[in-house]
Amino acid sequence: MDELTSRQRAHLRKLAHHLKPVVLIGAEGIAPSVLTSVREAFNRRELLKVKLQESAPLDVKDAAGELSSRVSGSHSVQTIGRTIVLYRAHPKNPEIRLPKAAS
Repeated sequence: MDELTSRQRAHLRKLAHHLKPVVLIGAEGIAPSVLTSVREAFNRRELLKVKLQESAPLDVKDAAGELSSRVSGSHSVQTIGRTIVLYRAHPKNPEIRLPKAAS
């Protein structure tokens, strides 16, 4: 999948509004254990929130970019405060139907 359109991002932001963070990034930053946790969370859901704790050595925008580049197929949807919303479509049975991209 290519980059998300603004319409698709808006749809995903609406769906993510009620979600709680399922992965926390602490003082070690984006360690291998964090990447494993994100990948495992994507096995259970397509849309998730990641929270940067105060002790995290990263800026939230940098962390969002790094996570979306290091976890294959994932997209950074939004950052709010110290929270990142990530999306990755399930490879076989996607539950979230994205609006069509304009051609």
